[in-house]
Amino acid sequence: LRGRLGVGGVAGSRPRPLRSGVDMLLTIDVGNTQTVLGLYEDGASMSSAEAGLVDHWRIRTDHERTSDEHAVLIRNLLRQSGYDLEGTVTGVAICAGVPRVLASLRQMIDRYVDFDAVVIEPGVKTGMPILYDNPREVGADRIANAVGAYDLYGGPTVVVDFGTGNNFDVISENGEFLGGAIAPGIEISLDALFGRAAALRAVELVEPRCVIGKSTVESLQSGAVYGFAAQIDGMVERFRTELGGCTVVATGGLVDVIAPVASTIEHVEPFLTLHGLRLVHDRNR
Repeated sequence: LRGRLGVGGVAGSRPRPLRSGVDMLLTIDVGNTQTVLGLYEDGASMSSAEAGLVDHWRIRTDHERTSDEHAVLIRNLLRQSGYDLEGTVTGVAICAGVPRVLASLRQMIDRYVDFDAVVIEPGVKTGMPILYDNPREVGADRIANAVGAYDLYGGPTVVVDFGTGNNFDVISENGEFLGGAIAPGIEISLDALFGRAAALRAVELVEPRCVIGKSTVESLQSGAVYGFAAQIDGMVERFRTELGGCTVVATGGLVDVIAPVASTIEHVEPFLTLHGLRLVHDRNR
């Protein structure tokens, strides 16, 4: 899958000389399948999700990785860009949908740095009322997305996050998290199909030549790309009916595949979750 593996734009490059004198904020978004890390210059402008973003990496989420293994991995990634975990990182903000990985990251921070991480969880100030029947049920990544989207675009806004599941997060005009919808993600849907249909095989997830596939591969690609785009457009139209209009923002690992063929997506923000994390970090200094 395009852009699904590797570590940002520095994979394979030589480590740069370590820099000093600049405070950096490390943001970590732990998903069920992949973990995204972003390194921001602390105190930089927040006018966009990319403003102040020095580097970023996308790695596989490993539920078995220990705190020391996390430290080695993160330290090596940072050194590729000329920074050091202990020397220049002065803040960490985390949202995690995997409790075991979150626990490992907490242990890493307790051992290797001398400050507490800001973790999106009950009791942390986000600046956004959660109008869910049980606010504790809302995933931390959904809150980060909502905080980031409202900061950039106001409301009402719908965030579509293409991850393990396709999440739809709805923010009101007044900056409240209203709720949304959760659907199976593209990859797990295809995995289920390939697992149940012996005659089908895994295919590259790219846009086919046309909607009417002329081969099994193209038919699968059409169903995946255009089918999920139709799901997005259909759900967004239903949200618009209830809200009376909204801005639509997309993010997530497969956003570049679906966004070009979905008619309702207005803005693509690959680093929306990381932007939300630094906003929450700033509000909890």
